[in-house]
This record gives sequence, C-alpha cells and structure tokens, in this order.
Amino acid sequence: MTQLKNGVVIPEATKVRAKEVLGLFDQKVRALATNHPDYFPLFTENGKWKHGKEPWTNWCEGFLGGQMWILADHIDKDYWRPKAEHYSSLLKGREFDREVHDLGFTFWPTWKKWYKETGDLEINKVVVEAGKTMSLRFNKKAGFLRSFLTEDSTFIDIMMNVGIIFYAAQELKDEGIREIVDTHCLQTRRYMVRGDGSTTHEGIFDLETGVFLRQTTQQGWRDDSSWARGQAWALYGFGTCYAFTGDKRYLEVAQATADFFIERTGNRLIAPNDWEEPNPILPVETSASAITASGLLQLSQLVDNEVDAQRYAKFAIDSINELCSDKYVSLNDPNWEGVLKHGSYHEQKRLGVDESVMWGEYFFAECLDKVLGGEMLYTNR
Repeated sequence: MTQLKNGVVIPEATKVRAKEVLGLFDQKVRALATNHPDYFPLFTENGKWKHGKEPWTNWCEGFLGGQMWILADHIDKDYWRPKAEHYSSLLKGREFDREVHDLGFTFWPTWKKWYKETGDLEINKVVVEAGKTMSLRFNKKAGFLRSFLTEDSTFIDIMMNVGIIFYAAQELKDEGIREIVDTHCLQTRRYMVRGDGSTTHEGIFDLETGVFLRQTTQQGWRDDSSWARGQAWALYGFGTCYAFTGDKRYLEVAQATADFFIERTGNRLIAPNDWEEPNPILPVETSASAITASGLLQLSQLVDNEVDAQRYAKFAIDSINELCSDKYVSLNDPNWEGVLKHGSYHEQKRLGVDESVMWGEYFFAECLDKVLGGEMLYTNR
C-alpha cells in the first residue's frame, strides 16, 4: 500500500491493476501512432479512431501526447519519450490560437510536462504564452472568459483550462492576468454553480450591459439539468484554482461540486451523461468519471481534514477500480482501438456516443499515473 497526505492509502491491488491497464495503453497508443502517424483523433466510431465524423471544435490535441508522457514514465522511456516530444512539438504555434478556449488541455499535458522534465526555459515560454493567449478571451464588462462558440457565451469547461492562466500570471508576476482569471472563476462560481453544488454547462451574458442572462447547455439534457462531464470539469478545475491560490472560496466550490457528483452517482460509481435525463442513450459516461476520479485524488490532498480526504479518495479509488474492470476497458477486445469504452462526446449531435473519447483516455491514464505515484496536484504536473 502507498500512503499519502491526510491518511489516504492507495491499495496494492489497485496499483497492480493500474500497471496492467497502462500496459494496454502502451499497446493501443502504439498502434494509433503507427497506423495513423501525427493524427490527433477526438473520438472513435465503432471503436476506430480514424473516421470522417464532425469534430465540433478543435480541443483534443494535447491528450494524445499527454498519454505518451505518462507511458514514458511508467512503461518504456526510450520508446515513448521521443514520441511524446514529437507529438508535443506538433502543437507549436497553437499557443497563439485565439479560436478555442482549451489551451490548458492542449499545453498542460504536453509542453508543461516537457518543461518539468527538462527545465528548458524556451519550452516554458510556450506554456506561458498559451496562458497569456487564454487570458485574451476576457470580456471586461461582464467579467468572463468567452467560449469558442459565441462572444456572449462561457462554458464550465473553461474551469479546467484556467490553471494555465494562473500559471502564466505566476511566471510573469502579472497582476493584470491574475485579476482576469480570478474574476472569471468567481463569476463562474456565482452564476454557473447552483446552490446544491450542481453546475450548468453554459452561461450567457448581455454584452452591452454585462448582465448575466441565463444558464443553458450544449451537451446536457436540459438547461436546468446536470451534465456530468461539466460537473467533473468544475470540481477538478476549482480544486486547481485553490492549489494555485490558497483562496478558500475555490476549495469550498470544489468540495460542493464533488459532493454533488458523489451523492448523485452513489454506489454505481460511473456517472451517466446527465443525472436528470430520464431515458439516456447510454447509462454511463466513463470519461466524466475518469476526470472526476483524478480530480478527487487531487482534492483529497488539498482539503484540511482527513474525513473528507479519505471520503474523496475512496470514491476515486473505487471508481478507478471499476473503470479498470473488463466491463469498461478493451483488454479482451483487440479490434477496439481505444482503451476506455462507453464514453460520449456530444449526445445532442450524436457524436462519439458509446465510444472511446480522447479526453477520457488521457484522464484515465492520469488516474493510473497518480495511483502509481505520479503528481497529485495539477499545479505540479
């Protein structure tokens, strides 16, 4: 057993299974890189990564390289380290991309990890530039970072990308950037996290007055329902905000959103796409639970009491054990090109439903990395 802060223990059986599933990642990612070199998929179609379905938005390129960095740490450094560097280098130039709100997803698993491994300041400059570019999405009148969709829209997903802005502010000692990211996070806390700890996917503001208009959704069941992946982004993202700042308001929101996720999911461990949806296409959405498990492991190391810490860690470890079961991983399905099955991208658009999804792959691998001794806090990765 491995014991962490707050009395959190990682069982030996979980570590053994995690190592086995990382071996499966080694096989599947190796095949993807061999069969489709320099290709960045979002989701499978009938278990195959290469297809012609709509991407909706360009946000997943960091997740493949991120898996390679993890595999370099645990499986085969000589093979995976050059691959990880190459797939990271293919993202060069995206640090200036003003079209997406997902530069944290792009550069944190890749270039930030690369910088940590090398200490090369030129690599760090790219990470910082990505954070600066993200901050340019800020609407000063309304106080939010806009989504890729429209000028008046913000997404809960952005909470999982704000860490790179906090990092840029920290590295540059730039109070203006720090004010931008704090303002956005506190606006999200006010308008997109409900009293019961649930979250909305999208918030709409009046661009003339700056007034918040309404909660809505692109990927949940209804505007007033609870989309599980958005909930996962919130609990992990607000925990990251607290890790960067020490501001207790962020910790309180991280715990409220985590408590909601755990309460609504319960003993089934794997969440649906939306808890309110009465007749879902798929009873589970594994990527939301993979993200949440990683976020809960982080949260277990951030809270200041052992009772909460061990509760969060237990749900995370139980979820990881469940995700590692034959029910969810393709260990006995050589024709399935992903690792984690039964994820969904966009149910409303019928994109990537009951498939492997690239963010699910990455955050599942991140869970396994943490179980095997990797960094628990997003700030340190």
